[in-house]
Amino acid sequence: MPDPEPQPNGPRRARGRLLGIDVGSVRIGVAVCDPDGILATPVETVRRTPSATADLDRIADLVTEYDAIGVVIGLPKTLKNTAGAAAETAREFGDRLAARIAPVEVAWQDERFTTVTAQQALHASGRSVKSSRSVIDQAAAVAILQGWLDARR
Repeated sequence: MPDPEPQPNGPRRARGRLLGIDVGSVRIGVAVCDPDGILATPVETVRRTPSATADLDRIADLVTEYDAIGVVIGLPKTLKNTAGAAAETAREFGDRLAARIAPVEVAWQDERFTTVTAQQALHASGRSVKSSRSVIDQAAAVAILQGWLDARR
């Protein structure tokens, strides 16, 4: 199994787009960055299909559509910096995706608090968190990818 920690070099070695992925139990938030790796923006929310491959198919299609050179997947750790059930789910999804999109590289980014931060931002902007769940997933994916990009500047 690949190292679940963010890689220091990873897919940002060359100019090109990266996808950011927030893997949830119901939905997957997707974000993309510009080719220079400066700004992450939301793309879409994909419905999870744990017993099928429709979610993997869609993410693989997005990798091709955006000509992505890498994918950064959020790894939800606990406050004690350990991996729980959600992290295992993200790892399993990431491993299946990596096999599917090879040779496109997959990296991991600590995603503690990304969903909470996204919910707070939506609430502060006056949007209902309940009616904005898919937007929250996309915002969490943006936070994951932007954090990864910022850590490498």
